Amino acid sequence: MISKEFFKALEQVAEDRGVSKDKILDIFGKGLLNAYKKDFNGQQNAKVVFNEEKAEILIVATYLVVDTIDPEAEKGTQITVEEAQELKKNARIGDIIEVKVTPKDFGRIAASSAKQILTQGLKQLERERNFEIFSEKVGEMVIAEVVAMNNEFVTLFLGYETETSIPAKDLLESDLVIGNHVRVYITKVEQTTKGPKVYVSRTDRNLVKRLMENAIPELQEGIVEIMGLARDPGDRCKVCVASNNPKVDPLGACLGRNGVRIKEVIDLLNGEKIDIYKWSDDPKELVSNAIQPAKSIAVIVDPKDKTAIAIVPDDQLSLAIGKKGQNARLAVQSSGWKIDIKSETDALVQDIHY
Repeated sequence: MISKEFFKALEQVAEDRGVSKDKILDIFGKGLLNAYKKDFNGQQNAKVVFNEEKAEILIVATYLVVDTIDPEAEKGTQITVEEAQELKKNARIGDIIEVKVTPKDFGRIAASSAKQILTQGLKQLERERNFEIFSEKVGEMVIAEVVAMNNEFVTLFLGYETETSIPAKDLLESDLVIGNHVRVYITKVEQTTKGPKVYVSRTDRNLVKRLMENAIPELQEGIVEIMGLARDPGDRCKVCVASNNPKVDPLGACLGRNGVRIKEVIDLLNGEKIDIYKWSDDPKELVSNAIQPAKSIAVIVDPKDKTAIAIVPDDQLSLAIGKKGQNARLAVQSSGWKIDIKSETDALVQDIHY
């Protein structure tokens, strides 16, 4: 069958659906073979040949020439020598006879079946493509559109015919408007029969990292690096940063003039506080920086166990520990050191020398 229209349409379908021509041809070929089986009593002896240069589609049925049909042989795979010689005069037993079958000759039901298989196959290809796209975005921040909501959950459109949901409490009140765009972090993607199931978060600590990278060019370029990050979602975050360029101050780069850069991130996190401190190869300095805004008098470290005792003025003990131990906990998580914070008086009572 010659069909220039088919191959022209193939190009357009491949472009519109975002899938390769080879995959579409594979699906269409399966549809044609299914149609062939319906019209030829379930015979399994055919293959589909696409010749794009000649705009030709062929179904080729293959038969083994035999003296007598073996009743246990696969249906439609054998042909008697008498039948074969009607197709090819010099056919002999043991020869392989190929017969071209024209798709135009298929019945209406068979042709409809081929079309259905193509449609279903294209949908499956799109689902697989979408799964691959979102799998590559795991660990990345994306922008999603608010398309529906109720009292508990918000439905987000991620693109590529894919939606997901997120707790309404995780979004800003100003975000809770149909059509608004919000930034979310993709944590996991699963394949389902209906397409990819994409899990997103606004509370994952890595969302802060991606938001900072988006707002701070030096982070994007690798001049400044985030060495540690800890977060109590919606309340406070502590970030440890370092500079790979001695001429660039990592704190200044992250804060921006008058704090404009970090304010952009804070606003996107609904006012969540962000403490930024400087990384140091010196454990004492690192621990001292980590417990800021409190000032340390001294730091005693045990590099082997990666533990430290930070001694602070009596009037800064509560500041160093923080409400419900938050500052100390975030300092430990972001620095990677186990830190025991003590007041100056406690250090004297416990005979801690520094």
